[in-house]
Amino acid sequence: MLLSQLVVVGLAAFASAARAPARHVVHESRRSLPTGWSPVRRAEPDTILPLSIGLVQSNLENLDAYLMDVAHPDSPNYSKHWTPAEVAKTFRPSLKSVDAVRTWLVEDGWINAERIVVSKTGGWVMANVTVEEAEHLLGTEYYVYEHAEDGKQHLACHGGYHLPEHVSKHVDLITPTLHFDVKIRRHGSVADTKIGKQLGSVGFGAAPKMGGPVHSIFTNLEHCDEVITLACLRALYDFEYTPLAPKKNTIGVVEYTPQSHVPSDFDVFFGNYSKSQVGERPTLISIDGGSLVTGGAIGESSLDLQYVMGLVGKKQEVLLYQVGDAIVGGSFNNLLDALDGSFCTFEGGDDSIADSSYPDNQPGGYKGAEDCGDKKTAFVISTSYGYQEADLTPAYMQRQCAEYGKLSLTGMTFVYSSGDDGVSGFDNLCLDDEGNQIPGTSGTRFNPTFPGGCPYVTSVGATQVVPGNKVTDPESAVFQRFPSGGGFSNVFPRADFQKDAVANYLEKFPPGYAPELFNASGRGFPDVSANGLNYSIAAHGALSLISGTSASAPTVASILSAINDARLAIGKTSIGWVNPALYSSTFTGAFHDIINGTNPGCGTQGFAARPGWDPVTGLGTLNFKALLRRFLELP
Repeated sequence: MLLSQLVVVGLAAFASAARAPARHVVHESRRSLPTGWSPVRRAEPDTILPLSIGLVQSNLENLDAYLMDVAHPDSPNYSKHWTPAEVAKTFRPSLKSVDAVRTWLVEDGWINAERIVVSKTGGWVMANVTVEEAEHLLGTEYYVYEHAEDGKQHLACHGGYHLPEHVSKHVDLITPTLHFDVKIRRHGSVADTKIGKQLGSVGFGAAPKMGGPVHSIFTNLEHCDEVITLACLRALYDFEYTPLAPKKNTIGVVEYTPQSHVPSDFDVFFGNYSKSQVGERPTLISIDGGSLVTGGAIGESSLDLQYVMGLVGKKQEVLLYQVGDAIVGGSFNNLLDALDGSFCTFEGGDDSIADSSYPDNQPGGYKGAEDCGDKKTAFVISTSYGYQEADLTPAYMQRQCAEYGKLSLTGMTFVYSSGDDGVSGFDNLCLDDEGNQIPGTSGTRFNPTFPGGCPYVTSVGATQVVPGNKVTDPESAVFQRFPSGGGFSNVFPRADFQKDAVANYLEKFPPGYAPELFNASGRGFPDVSANGLNYSIAAHGALSLISGTSASAPTVASILSAINDARLAIGKTSIGWVNPALYSSTFTGAFHDIINGTNPGCGTQGFAARPGWDPVTGLGTLNFKALLRRFLELP
């Protein structure tokens, strides 16, 4: 997605320096703006920018090898996870990188050395500079951009920015430059119901698909083709388990303000589906002022928490990571900041444009310092939000993906929903030949989601019980209400752990599309799937139906958490990054293979579910007992 070469803008400024400039190269660029943004004027030259230069992390080229060493079943070091201190030490940027960037700022940018600050972790070099100075340093132009929907303005550079070749190799990304305030999306879209209208509030875009009210409370398994309950999921995935080591185990669910829930709705849900859990509540882990918002959108949080709590059982504590205050909210990076101190803004780490900054001085905003590595981590973390890859720059996504990998080295598992728009993006946006997001009727290329394409997260697609079928009959890729997200990343290459599985699909079941329609060499997703249609949730005191991969992800996370509990109970460690194990021959036969259905979008039928892995339902749905037996046999 990066341009191979751009003509350097503003070289005249460099020519005025006392010595001839070093050769400059394009460091980062984008071909198009995120949907809704357009330039309105040049930035004032004396505007102050908090320039943050993210340094290349040491040993990052070895991250995949480090992870495979502790995550692949055939490795002698399987499950020997690293400590956070070992991770921080291994990936700390070198002093050589710090010196190279500092020297460049002083000699080429005429930035006084006293203005330059190096973060405590050594990962970022920062300086307050004017727009004029930034344009001189980066060979670019800064503009004020405005969003058509709400009139919000941001300052960013145009097209791309440049660095001396000898400096570029030490730099990961620089902010603020190309990145915009792109809202995290909940996967799905809203139906015209009372609850559904509330789900689409405060600019967070799409929401899970809402159905009508639940008119009958089903306690048996005869109606799982109409209404999904805890009992249906246990039957579908052979998931009966009582926690043995709940004090040792941890599972977390992430919500982004204004997503919230009504606590009393848990009693309505459990009163109908798990009476012994009436009175239970999740444990709130507030990140950057996150709290339950009165009048906030309640569907996503209610869905995630009611089903995770119901599936893992009354003995297991469930952590609610509530991210961001009600004014500016939060991003995935704000979550990662709170879990890993090396990723924080005031120590470097965030994009001051794309990620929320705290303290928030707006009326009603969170006035405390930004959370930084001070929150309890969980072995499994479930998230049902996402972006399109086209919303972000490759460097931004690659840096964040690496952080998921680094945290996974410590034994964590990140579960993300794959999206609810098939091979297209939110609002049926597809890509044109230049990478712009345009309506699907005009698009020529598929539009993959993020972070589903990051190899260090487990991406989850959606299935359903076919109408009229029994809960014991094979499921299909979801085809009612929405198509399951899936496809191939345009940013991340095909992961080693899935090379054989993806090659098998493309060779035996070629989609038949022109090569440019999707990136066949990209990381394929989802990895697995679970039912995502017509979950019965309690919202505002009544039971209603809700659908989406938003439902599938917490279901998979709950099953993986139970496996952790069983391992911890016999003195073993958490399963951590599960993808290499799931794709390995050790786990052949541990899934319900889904061979029916497609995920249409962009004027096509998308991909088809076929035997083995496919970019609709992944490896299939989980067979808990088969997975448990295999994971317990591993070290």
